[in-house]
Amino acid sequence: MSDEPEIKPYKGPAGGWGSVKSVESILTREGRLISGNAVLLKQNKPDGYACVSCAWAKPAEPHPFEYCENGAKATAWELTTKRVTPEFFAQHRVAELRTWSDYELEEAGRLTHPMRWDKASDRYLPVSWEEAFREIGRELQGFDPREVVLYCSGRASLETSYMWALFARLYGTNNLPDSSNMCHESTSVALPDSIGVSVGTVVLDDFEKTDCILFFGQNVGTNSPRMLHPLQEASKRGVPIITFNPLRERGLERFTNPQAPTEMLTGSETRISSQYHQLKTGGDIAAIMGIAKILIETDDRARAEGREPVLDHAFIAEHTHGFEEFAAAARRLTWSELEHRSGLPQAALEAVAATYARAKAVIGIYGMGLTQHKTGVENVQMVANLLLLRGNIGKPGAGICPVRGHSNVQGQRTVGISEKPELVPLDKLKEQYGFEPPRWTGMNTVEACEAILKREVKAFVALGGNFVRAAPETEALEEAWKHLRLTVQISTKLNRNHLVHGEISYILPCLGRIEIDEQATGPQAVAVEDSTACIHGSKGIAKPASPDLLSEPRIVAELAKATLPANPKIPWDEWVSDYVLVRDAIEETYPQDFRGFNERMWQPGGFHRPNAARHRQWKTKTEKANFIVPRSIEENLPDIENDRDVLKLMTVRSNDQFNTTVYGFHDRFRGVKGTRMILFMNRNDIVRLNLEEGGMVVLTTAVDDGIVRQVAGLRVTPYDIPDGCCASYYPECNPLLPVWHHADRSKVPAAKSIPVRIARMAARQPEAAE
Repeated sequence: MSDEPEIKPYKGPAGGWGSVKSVESILTREGRLISGNAVLLKQNKPDGYACVSCAWAKPAEPHPFEYCENGAKATAWELTTKRVTPEFFAQHRVAELRTWSDYELEEAGRLTHPMRWDKASDRYLPVSWEEAFREIGRELQGFDPREVVLYCSGRASLETSYMWALFARLYGTNNLPDSSNMCHESTSVALPDSIGVSVGTVVLDDFEKTDCILFFGQNVGTNSPRMLHPLQEASKRGVPIITFNPLRERGLERFTNPQAPTEMLTGSETRISSQYHQLKTGGDIAAIMGIAKILIETDDRARAEGREPVLDHAFIAEHTHGFEEFAAAARRLTWSELEHRSGLPQAALEAVAATYARAKAVIGIYGMGLTQHKTGVENVQMVANLLLLRGNIGKPGAGICPVRGHSNVQGQRTVGISEKPELVPLDKLKEQYGFEPPRWTGMNTVEACEAILKREVKAFVALGGNFVRAAPETEALEEAWKHLRLTVQISTKLNRNHLVHGEISYILPCLGRIEIDEQATGPQAVAVEDSTACIHGSKGIAKPASPDLLSEPRIVAELAKATLPANPKIPWDEWVSDYVLVRDAIEETYPQDFRGFNERMWQPGGFHRPNAARHRQWKTKTEKANFIVPRSIEENLPDIENDRDVLKLMTVRSNDQFNTTVYGFHDRFRGVKGTRMILFMNRNDIVRLNLEEGGMVVLTTAVDDGIVRQVAGLRVTPYDIPDGCCASYYPECNPLLPVWHHADRSKVPAAKSIPVRIARMAARQPEAAE
């Protein structure tokens, strides 16, 4: 991080030479300039490895360089030549390491040896794998399984996730929170009610057939840059791409393809969004209801006058339920309230409706800008409602497309990582493995946080991730974390969750997906599921960071063997020796989703899980797709509704990070370099609140629940964002997010709409002379 932060507008496109320079910079910094570039040639290829970053779809005919800037950074980050050895821990007490930034912790390098925290010295000391498994197993045996949480990050493979979920249920718990609880659980709750499936209906080929794309709350340039390729191709065909997002994000504006020599040499750019609507934070329901109102009332007039209807009435009659109630609700809304709540004028929404009405096949794309709100479930259902009006689900070139985050966050849910027993084939597991699975509902992420705060959890075992940094209520959670009896982290790199720990704490370092996983039957491969419910194989190709590392499946198997009584029906050792056998077991448990798993996982482009809604088969209670009327078009907390001193804060990722992993301090697209302590504000709000550009401020959560939540030291930075809204980085602003401020029903933390007050920081007083 530089001494003096530099903030100036970035005028370039997404991609381009800025992307190339950024990739080469991190490869150089991690000591992998030559070898890293060679490894990247195998990224997202049918005979290579699946990117460890985002979950965007992987084409059957990949580009020569089928990776993006952030995917390359993730690879360089994992393949770094830097190492965190027992000698490193001997030199640094945990109390000291807690003062390091997230960037400094992970930049230290790859973990190489299992470690156990020693209270007397406040250091992690080396321990043998055998001793680690033995003590962890002994501790787990002494707990009530309801008091134990087994967390899973979104990067674990399908094989590891299946074994993890089975271990949890054999142990007797359904406390299986995961990173999906923090992002797209709103999708998993919303879509089954709307269309009868829990995932999107769009596949990669649909982008070649669509003639209109609606884009809601997803920053493609930072979070899934490979998606810019199909968007660019669509734009060049003249497909309108209509974006709704509070911030103007460069990846949604214009793009220069780093893999196109002509574009790089000439500096040519492709326009991405044909319309860009900067709605208010939390204004999505109002905006979509406004579009729906226009379509419905235009259709009313057309039918009354004998003209061609705007809506697809044949589809609505045959395939949907609840249209009349939804249409009546849209008609009742006034334009004054729709404009006020959405922050968009009627004319803008009329332009959207006109373009949408002309299109024959429309894709609706969305990300966490919709799901991480109190109304997250209804936000998703509103996108489905809009698509259903013109039959845009279940035909080529059309459908709903949630963009998932981590590389297998969707897949792990497919193979049993869920706190909800009704979503898992428990009877099949009982038959398959001869045990009685727990039938009670376990804890999701928010509920796990609540239980930890109440001292009701005794042990937290994490398969990857950086939970205390990703979760809400950071300060209180970290304080409560110290009262856990046992904390275990299966990790590749050092992070804050190793340093905020329980009475007994272990670090179990594992192989990364890019590394060769050599087992008794030879090098192993794993599988992942992308955002389009497509399964892909992945083979590691790099030398492991340390000979002392174990694979994730091996670690899970050894924990299970140390904790559970022997079960002759579960061949843990055989599974570790040959992951083919794990995939056979997955296929037996989930025969419809994984028919011919081992044979099909290497086909170019992967294989798709069945999706009934894609074929207009609606597995809902009504046996039709459902129009669902939102309860309200506003999500503000009632007591701050009319308080103009309260702004809505949305947390965002920088161009130099993925989830909680920070690769550096350069958010190129937003023109920020050398710091992450930034508060992006509308210039009018800066003046109105008597603040100064570049001034330092403190944010306080604007709720009165007896807890003061603050983040200080943020630099006021003017930005193109609507009045009354502001933005700052995640996870730095997680301390402002109350654990109870989450999406209704899904309990996804509402990180995209936190009510805050802003105050100048008091000037530092000169120190008294000695």
